[in-house]
Amino acid sequence: MIKLTSNAVDAVTTVLSEDPEVEGKSLRVAVVGGGCSGYSYALDFDLPEDEDLVINYPGVDVCIDPHSAQLLKGTVIDYVDSTFKKGFTFTNPNATTTCGCGQSWG
Repeated sequence: MIKLTSNAVDAVTTVLSEDPEVEGKSLRVAVVGGGCSGYSYALDFDLPEDEDLVINYPGVDVCIDPHSAQLLKGTVIDYVDSTFKKGFTFTNPNATTTCGCGQSWG
């Protein structure tokens, strides 16, 4: 399905351990319409729905709705913390076009 790198898992578990408002929630990964290329990625903390696909990682569960799961198949989510960029990156083999920010695709 999708893969979170160890850097991404570490970033998410850090937030889960430091923010009491998201304690016990899963990382929701979704695809939403919009952005300059047609779709964009959305990350949030949420409780899984019955129809969600749930993937377990050490310290964090990831939930994905069925529609997003089809569009995210094979995606690798990483977390980068460098001089020029800080945040999550998405490598999606289903994206035929992407915008310069890397958050929007089609």
